[in-house]
Amino acid sequence: MQQSFSSLEFASKKKLTRRERLLREIDAIAPWADLMARIEPHYPKGEGRGRPPIGLARMLRVYVVQQCLGLSDEGIEDAVYDSQAIRDFIGIDLARENAPDATTLLKFRRLLETHGLTREVFDAINAHLAAKGLMLRQGSVVDATTSAHRARPRTTAVSATPRCIRPRTATSSTSG
Repeated sequence: MQQSFSSLEFASKKKLTRRERLLREIDAIAPWADLMARIEPHYPKGEGRGRPPIGLARMLRVYVVQQCLGLSDEGIEDAVYDSQAIRDFIGIDLARENAPDATTLLKFRRLLETHGLTREVFDAINAHLAAKGLMLRQGSVVDATTSAHRARPRTTAVSATPRCIRPRTATSSTSG
């Protein structure tokens, strides 16, 4: 398969971004085959009229990255078009195909919710991560041994920071 200019340029860059590291970690540790096996019995087969469904593996990857980055359906659709890292993770080449649209993503999310698979997907991912000493928090994979937080002491004093008040602008009218 021939690569597009943008994917060649992206592959030759020097810096690995945080988003790329996150997506590579998720790709390496997510139990994709197990997750697809849980969803597949409920996923449309495309044996009717209309457009054939987008592949389950691709839709699952879009859904996982959407949840990890905290994006809306429209937000992940835009992110696929904006981010080569996300396209590589999902396996979409925009020179050959379009990203799944927001309505398709909504239908997939509803399918997961209807069959109680949303919890199963993330429980399976988190169980797999826990076995490796990691945990998934929105937007990042974290080493569980370093994720403990010290509680901040509570203060009872009222904040001395004044409320932000937008200054009024004078409007002038000209007659003439």
